[in-house]
Amino acid sequence: MAEKSGPEKFAPPDRRPPEKLIDVDQAAANAFEGEIREFVRRDVSVLHRQRSEVDAANDPAAENLNELIRRVAGASLEEIDRVIRELESVRDMLRNEGVRVSREVAGYASLSHAATTAMKVFADSIKQWKDAADKPGPR
Repeated sequence: MAEKSGPEKFAPPDRRPPEKLIDVDQAAANAFEGEIREFVRRDVSVLHRQRSEVDAANDPAAENLNELIRRVAGASLEEIDRVIRELESVRDMLRNEGVRVSREVAGYASLSHAATTAMKVFADSIKQWKDAADKPGPR
């Protein structure tokens, strides 16, 4: 792996921009988590249906209560999923902005270094001219 240049090489490890392999791992982890969520959601809905069928035969009031709980829980799960998606998009935006700011800082550092070098060259040239003008020449 090539050595990083610029300010990101001095950042704490948890604040550095992610490596490409990490992005792939993160995408795989996100996909895996989504599959787990969907699997759990399907299992829960099957269990609720089975309980509902048993409860419906036993007590209609319990069925109404179960239906109400399912609706409230479903809305909550949807809201939680929506918040997770929003947070993931904010995380991606912040990661992209961090990379952009690191590039900007590295560009500024490079420009600053070039300007400093140019100023040293100018100062040395002016000093040489001044020294040459101060020396008495042959008359």
